[in-house]
Amino acid sequence: MALSGEQLRGASEVVGYAPTLRDAATILRGRYPGVRAIVVDEGDMKDETPALRLGHRNVYLAASDGHCWHVTHSADEASVFILTQH
Repeated sequence: MALSGEQLRGASEVVGYAPTLRDAATILRGRYPGVRAIVVDEGDMKDETPALRLGHRNVYLAASDGHCWHVTHSADEASVFILTQH
């Protein structure tokens, strides 16, 4: 599944205004049922570059081949938003 430009814009808006990252993940899951949204510790993503930087919050994109997950910069292959805060 690919993320659309509308979904990326929506993620940017939601992550930017939601009171907490957990709230943002819940909103994104409700808005885009086929897309996963998870919250992880920023330290878990220390060697990765975020797709979106929103103040103290970052959004990473991830994809799966059905077994393994990997961070990607291509919305065309991503199906997961990974949210962090520093």
